[in-house]
Amino acid sequence: MSAKKILMVVTNHAVIDEEHRTGIWLEEFAVPYQVFKENGFEVTVASPKGGAAPVDPRSLNDEWKDEKALLDDTVKLADIQTDAYDALFFPGGHGTMFDFPNDRSVQDAIRRFDDQQKVIAAVCHGPAALVGATRSDGTPLVAGKTVTSFTDEEERASKLDAYMPFLLESKLRELGAKFVAKEKWSDHVEVDGHLVTGQNPQSSRSIALKVVELLKAE
Repeated sequence: MSAKKILMVVTNHAVIDEEHRTGIWLEEFAVPYQVFKENGFEVTVASPKGGAAPVDPRSLNDEWKDEKALLDDTVKLADIQTDAYDALFFPGGHGTMFDFPNDRSVQDAIRRFDDQQKVIAAVCHGPAALVGATRSDGTPLVAGKTVTSFTDEEERASKLDAYMPFLLESKLRELGAKFVAKEKWSDHVEVDGHLVTGQNPQSSRSIALKVVELLKAE
């Protein structure tokens, strides 16, 4: 049996303003990547623009230096034949709030995976990718779906709420999602069919293990 293939899509957005740099929250990329590789999966790392992908400096950790190196040269998402992959995974970081919701390649990839009932997973701010995503009939992808993400309470606790283009929990609710929020910084994952979402960095391993479980059950 051939190995399952995971397409991990990361943000290219590096700056909130002159005082705040951002990017990928490294744990949310590195820990799932490790889990996927430990389970024998093949992983491709892509981004909307391709090339080097920024890491939020607040999330740097030498424990994940090998995984960080993988972000130096990502594949441009639009250049990928997504039909070859079994799951789509969006790590978070505040950068995702700026490029994921409005990027056509992100929206197209999500629609193709949804049409084929393939696993779509996103953790923390990664569900920002779902904000601009629609089903083939034009309805919001998250409408009627049970999901979670970085909560409004967690955003306020991070003191970056005023700098965001929107609050992710509130936006997902506006789009018709059945949003489930646990206590801030809780390890929390929601699964609704082939859609898997995690609340925060603390959920990074759990969401990856859930993706592995779903793929191995196919």
